[in-house]
Amino acid sequence: MTEILQLLKVVWSNYIRHILDILLSAFILYKLFNLIRGTRSIQVLKGIILLLISTVVADLLGFVLISWVLKWFWVAGAVALVIVFQPELRSFLAHLGSGKLTRIIMKGKVEFIEEVIKSIKEISRKGHGALIVFEQDTGLRNYIESGIGINAEVTAELLETVFTPRTPLHDGAVILSGDRIVAAGCILPLTHNPSMSKVIGTRHRAAVGLSEVSDAIVCIVSEETGEYSLAHEGSLNKGMELADIKKKLLDYYRESVAEKSIKLGGKA
Repeated sequence: MTEILQLLKVVWSNYIRHILDILLSAFILYKLFNLIRGTRSIQVLKGIILLLISTVVADLLGFVLISWVLKWFWVAGAVALVIVFQPELRSFLAHLGSGKLTRIIMKGKVEFIEEVIKSIKEISRKGHGALIVFEQDTGLRNYIESGIGINAEVTAELLETVFTPRTPLHDGAVILSGDRIVAAGCILPLTHNPSMSKVIGTRHRAAVGLSEVSDAIVCIVSEETGEYSLAHEGSLNKGMELADIKKKLLDYYRESVAEKSIKLGGKA
């Protein structure tokens, strides 16, 4: 038995540990690269790689002055890099904490989705626009505080009233937490993804922008075309059917409720 344990210890120390180290490092780098791919930050990353190569080459060739300048750049540049990559780091940490294994399931029932569907159907029919945010695990306090607090039950009539043109709140977003409307007229961050079509309006850019930095689901009704769209995890599904919107929302929340039931059952 002792010999088997010693063998396992040797295998772990010399092989498995290093393999896992490489795989985990590769996975983290891959996720980080995916977050900045297609954004302006990829150009910054290329510049950093070039400076890193220059630092190594200057050190190998014995260029004292250049090495001194570059080394001081790395000392001061660490803070600058955090600032430059703040959106990507925030998005990475938000998605890291909001995966299926760590998702906290929404409290309450999903009947409110019927009210949302009724409201966006009527909003589209009238030729109005809408931007409705479904808060998930990532807290949206900063964006909630940018609007007007409501804290009311979700009803189709209230949502239609909020998005009536020429009213004070119709240009902003409504944020739902569970089955409650917590705020309206909220300001969301716009996406800076250069691959996003130039013809996409502000509502769609705001929806994608919020979905890039949180796990929120955002529903959009286009004021120009009346079409429905959903934004989630940095992607935008445009021109969806109302039935598909309803199905996706119900599927997501039902999956959440099922996960919570499993967790509660495991604790019993």
